[in-house]
Amino acid sequence: MTLALELSELASEISREAGELARTRRVEGVRLAATKSTLADIVTDADREVEALIRDRLRAARGDDGFLGEETGAETGASGITWVVDPIDGTVNYAYGIPAYNVSIAAVSGEPDPAAWEVLAGAVHAPALGETFMAALGHGAWSDGQRLAVTTETPAGALLATGFGYDPATHEGDLATVARVMPMARDVRRMGSAALDLAYVAAGRLDGYFERGLRPWDFAAGSLLVTEAGGLFSRLDADSARPMTLAGGGAVHAQLLAILDEKD
Repeated sequence: MTLALELSELASEISREAGELARTRRVEGVRLAATKSTLADIVTDADREVEALIRDRLRAARGDDGFLGEETGAETGASGITWVVDPIDGTVNYAYGIPAYNVSIAAVSGEPDPAAWEVLAGAVHAPALGETFMAALGHGAWSDGQRLAVTTETPAGALLATGFGYDPATHEGDLATVARVMPMARDVRRMGSAALDLAYVAAGRLDGYFERGLRPWDFAAGSLLVTEAGGLFSRLDADSARPMTLAGGGAVHAQLLAILDEKD
């Protein structure tokens, strides 16, 4: 078994255990622990508990690896591999009881920086939906034994997904971006979970995705799902406060790139 496959299997296994913990805590009731960037950007006790479980499992399996988690930050490793983790992606959905939330776990090599790393493996597990999406570099993207493939034709226009930042000051710009993209769109979905949006692009359920302001743990696993499913993944204005992320099959990605590779 190659290293990428080994890491993918481990990510998938741990994501399922972590997802079950998240689902159980959701049934028991959600308690907010804090806010992050704005009052709308929340942290639950479950976020912290799930991340601790993932960190513990990874430390037990691969003690020399680094770790970059949304809730607990970075820990340097000695192996050259870093795990990039979002314990509950779609926390607002989670808090409201909307099932579009997931656990996202990726393994990257090189510096723990999206501009420098290579994503080797990833898993996105949606416990309330009962689905796991996984990918290993050079070995494709899969869900429940089925190989994933992005869409290649959009004769009725592209079904796209996007998201908005938590800061109300960014909403006008985000809405303006949607308006610019609409001429190529069949329709737009806004599910509130970046990793799940990217998994759905990989699975051909969405034709493309774009969003400003994602953090590394939001897209690390999902980016590999897309590329291993035959799609393209890009980030624009990577040095800005709110980089643009876009993904899709070749034709849709090219259309999005042509529209979005400009100043908003």
